[in-house]
Amino acid sequence: MKDVFKLVRENWPLFFGLSMIMIGNGLQGTLLGVRATIEDFSFISTGVIMSAYFAGYFIGSGFVPKLVRDVGHIRVFTALASLASTTVLFNGLFVEPITWTIVRLVAGLAYAGMFIVVESWVNDISHNKIRGKLMACYTICGFGSMFFGQFLMNVASPEGMSLFVLTSVLVSLALLPISLSKRPGPKIKTPKPISFKELFDISPTAMIGVFVAGFAGASIMTIGPVYAISSGMSVSQTSFFIAVYILGGILGQIPVGLLSDKVGRRTTIIMICIATIFVAILSAVFAHNFLWLYILFGFLGCFTASLYPVCSAYTNDRLEKDQLVGASSRVIIVSGAGSLTGPIVTSIAMTIAGPLAFFYTISVLFMIYTVFTMGRVSIRPAVPLDEQSDFVSTPARLTSMTANMVTAATKHSID
Repeated sequence: MKDVFKLVRENWPLFFGLSMIMIGNGLQGTLLGVRATIEDFSFISTGVIMSAYFAGYFIGSGFVPKLVRDVGHIRVFTALASLASTTVLFNGLFVEPITWTIVRLVAGLAYAGMFIVVESWVNDISHNKIRGKLMACYTICGFGSMFFGQFLMNVASPEGMSLFVLTSVLVSLALLPISLSKRPGPKIKTPKPISFKELFDISPTAMIGVFVAGFAGASIMTIGPVYAISSGMSVSQTSFFIAVYILGGILGQIPVGLLSDKVGRRTTIIMICIATIFVAILSAVFAHNFLWLYILFGFLGCFTASLYPVCSAYTNDRLEKDQLVGASSRVIIVSGAGSLTGPIVTSIAMTIAGPLAFFYTISVLFMIYTVFTMGRVSIRPAVPLDEQSDFVSTPARLTSMTANMVTAATKHSID
């Protein structure tokens, strides 16, 4: 770990930039959900607005790497950080569903580009022996910054411009150290392609799992604040509500990862699903008791945020070395499809059945996935434990640059 901490210290501008981006991103997501509810946007309108971010993210992850190759890392990062900072101000100035949908689409594109720059640089400074540990630091830094960002909701009223300006400032601060860095930009490699059909044939359980993880994570992070305000929570209670979910996601990574290495991926996936169903239903039952709801929501974060890395590792267990990077890129796209779908479906369910449908949607989703995974147990044997690759903690929000980073760590563990 000394080598990892040394790299982090030597390259603090990258991690500082990541922290500022994620603090601002975490604050912005919660702020928009709270403000949308205050402005009496419908659940469906809010769901579409939140999904637009993931649509933009999806688009940006596709074309920004080419832009980076043509223009350069620093120029692209500077332009997109400025764009992201501007979109936040537009959200505060023009509070209207259609405008917010367009602005969120652009914001998703800008954030995807910034993450590509940061992640590719982190990948470039690493090497195979420590790449998995560095990825864990990267994940914790991102989650930790989002956790901190939630508490900035309490510094001003969400009904004014102050929090939008604060978010804009935070994103702009990410520009400073990276823009002044003397380090040359790394090269972006195009992964060897693998088809979705081929990948699904190799590991259908994992592919559906990453979709479910994207669906659940995006729904909770974007519609969670809407549910909280609708259920009578104050702004400070809402910020804490989302913060405990993120904290649970941080704390759950290592124990769930160790469990998957010990008992197997598929068994761990089933355990995650059953635990998620149980916690989601209990959350609905104890929705009136905020203390119990906070505790349960933390456990929900622990389980749902751990599903993606376990499914990603399960996919890698069944692949050849030359398929890993291409497969990781496809996995990211499937997760993105889940993230795009989740807020819309959840908001429709809440419109039809009321706010508690927020929890029931998650529970039904995981029930369906549990049945499918158990069915696969009788069809296909699990990968032997001694043939599994090492677990690498990864967030469900990824770009193709992280795919290269995670895959390199997995290749080292296989070797």
